[in-house]
Amino acid sequence: MNRISSHPGLVPLDGRRHPEPPALVVVAHGSRDPRTLNTVHRLLDQVREQRPDLPVRLGHIELNEPLLPDTLASLGTAEAVLVPLLLSRGYHVKRDIPEMAAASPARTRVAAPLGPHPLLVETLYARLVEAGWRTETDEETRRTSAVVLAAAGSRDPESALDTRRTAKLLAARLGVPVVPAYASAATPTVDTAIRALAARGRDRVAVASYFTAPGLFATQCAQKAPWIASAPLGTHPAMADLILHRYDQVADRSGAAGHQLAALAG
Repeated sequence: MNRISSHPGLVPLDGRRHPEPPALVVVAHGSRDPRTLNTVHRLLDQVREQRPDLPVRLGHIELNEPLLPDTLASLGTAEAVLVPLLLSRGYHVKRDIPEMAAASPARTRVAAPLGPHPLLVETLYARLVEAGWRTETDEETRRTSAVVLAAAGSRDPESALDTRRTAKLLAARLGVPVVPAYASAATPTVDTAIRALAARGRDRVAVASYFTAPGLFATQCAQKAPWIASAPLGTHPAMADLILHRYDQVADRSGAAGHQLAALAG
């Protein structure tokens, strides 16, 4: 996949200084697993490398510091675009983040969650290939193969809808059935999905980890894989691209890289 990046400067050729762009505040859920926080920090470093002119901040919904209200308070009345490091709609996207943003002094706008989006599908595909998925298979192998897309889960029906859309896009990319399954709060579970696929003659089943970073749910789902399990999305380069794309969709910065991924807009 060809990645396109841009490094717009604050001072154009005519010498007039552009105002500082709105801060990018990446909103992570938070986790007790230290691997999660480490992954998020490395991902933000990639974002900063791609857009060195952009103020990039981190805020958590819970469990880790800095918490989102503290990050927003530190910005004062500056402009900020909040990009949820979440893969679908749900309570955090619809309620928690907007309410925290509304209570802050900063002038905030909230971007869409990362998923569904074709860049996520390319990341899922790359992680499966890393785990041992063959890019070229014969018809007999395809008839016995399938993927379980393992996600965190939510009681919000729109979250399940978003995950199903990602599963459909990944199925088209792989040429085999992809069944969404969940670690909590929704059905089917990963175990149930694997058994259902086996009953249909699909016994070569991979588990695709639809998590932004390592953690308890990702580990539990991977352990259920009857064949291979991919790593979480993590710091794949497309993830930084997607964060900036969601930011640019909202910030609409003139002359910036806001339209660099227009062909992939989700």
